[in-house]
Amino acid sequence: MTYLSILGTVKMEKLNYTLCKKLHRDTKTAKRRTNMFNITKSTPKTKLIAILSIFTALYAVLRIIPTVPMIGASGASFSLSDVVAPIYGLILGPYIGGLSVIIGSLIAFFGKPPVFMGLDFLPATVAAVSAGLLVKRKWIYAIGLNAVLLAAFLIHPNTSVFVDYSIGSTALTFPFAWLHLIAFIVLISPLGRKVAQWVKTTNTAKITVAVAILFFVGTMMQHLMGNLLYETIMAQPLGHIPVTSYPANWLFVFPLYPIERSVLVVFGTIIGTSLLKVLRSTSLFPEE
Repeated sequence: MTYLSILGTVKMEKLNYTLCKKLHRDTKTAKRRTNMFNITKSTPKTKLIAILSIFTALYAVLRIIPTVPMIGASGASFSLSDVVAPIYGLILGPYIGGLSVIIGSLIAFFGKPPVFMGLDFLPATVAAVSAGLLVKRKWIYAIGLNAVLLAAFLIHPNTSVFVDYSIGSTALTFPFAWLHLIAFIVLISPLGRKVAQWVKTTNTAKITVAVAILFFVGTMMQHLMGNLLYETIMAQPLGHIPVTSYPANWLFVFPLYPIERSVLVVFGTIIGTSLLKVLRSTSLFPEE
């Protein structure tokens, strides 16, 4: 082989290498550009916005649907959304779940006027946030939130800490917040810590118990927040209820609220457990 032929071969190989390298670089650039155009289809932010929009719209619709009348608030009623508030924390976490409840409640004002000076979103938001905190293993924060609400309710001047309730011909004294105290004990017990672990298992029994605990704790905290709004905003001079009427109102509510809360927990547990299983089999479920 002559020197010229060798030189020509080397130049050809060098040219081929340069062309291949350029082709490879152009291919990578093209792929990168393609990914940039398609990134909205797979980005977590877009998925998050989609989930937030869906759950917010759903909550707004449920918020407009009335259920049972609200005692002491003429013309006001509880909403179907009260059943699903802790589910938002369970599925979406404390921040996105809470935000979805807030936005959904504000949108629902167009179909259902606010009762508590526009702060109607607070009870359900508390339920969603508390459930989300437990799922995210932020147990201490959930305890702190519950403790603050319970203490605020007990020291409020319009709260009846004890009620005299007659059973037959016998008059007995009960702490009004007895069920709230049980919920707080459940929260600070080892069961409260187990929720985050059990809700992520495949054991149906453990999932059901975990969701039931979430709903029990969440709905009782929701009730505390609602009570605080009721005895602060609805009382004179801000509202229309005379302060002297509250002892009778609390006595009337005393045998009813445990039934109401129990129904919410039962229905919420059934819906929450089923929904959790369905979403886990789809791409909509937000993983850790």
